[in-house]
Amino acid sequence: MALIAPRVAPALPAEDALALQRALDGGTDITVFVDGTVHRLPPQARDAVVDLLSRFSRGEAVTVSSVEEMLTTSQAAELAGISHTYLRNMTDRGEIPVEYRGTHRRIRLAAIMSWLEGQKKKQAAADAAGAVSSDGGTSDGGSGT
Repeated sequence: MALIAPRVAPALPAEDALALQRALDGGTDITVFVDGTVHRLPPQARDAVVDLLSRFSRGEAVTVSSVEEMLTTSQAAELAGISHTYLRNMTDRGEIPVEYRGTHRRIRLAAIMSWLEGQKKKQAAADAAGAVSSDGGTSDGGSGT
């Protein structure tokens, strides 16, 4: 998985910050143009953009980065439907990547979701193999004698 480095933008010059602040005062409609096409942002994205612009309008430097949700082993085990001990053993064997925060293990949500997807694929393959072997390889359903 590739990590994208945070982007750091310096503070705006004072006059630009003031102009932005005046534009944002009382405004709730944020319209984004991408290559001349108007896009209305969903509420979560709109709120994030307004927050970003508000920080710029106050003359603050801004860092933009992504946040990947980290789970405790208890949360990850509950999500996966397995015991906490079994999950710890899998992290010890390297089957699920783990990060440490001091002595506490943290597991990326994406790692658990990937493991669950792998389990589904294994189960589907096992089910398909079981269906083939359950008919005994005969087409008449008899004993083959």
